[in-house]
Amino acid sequence: MANLDVIKRPILSEKSTAQAEAFNQVAFEVTLNSTKTEIKRAVERFFKVKVARVNTTVVPGKAYRTRAGEAKTSSWKKATVTLKDGEKIEFFKGV
Repeated sequence: MANLDVIKRPILSEKSTAQAEAFNQVAFEVTLNSTKTEIKRAVERFFKVKVARVNTTVVPGKAYRTRAGEAKTSSWKKATVTLKDGEKIEFFKGV
């Protein structure tokens, strides 16, 4: 897979921002069929940083009720990337 095909978007929430500051970790939404080595390679090439470790989890879709019955949101994969010491990814420069 190409670098841009693996990473869908960064996850920018309060929790992920706190992880970035405390543990030097960045969270991304990635494709369901991507592997840890593909994610590591994509982050290193795209952001030009060194990755120490990649943890992944599949977030299951949630069921909800509609007028017509029940429906479900899609499942998605979350990758938590730990950067090596001294490395940093800045999404908002100059803010």
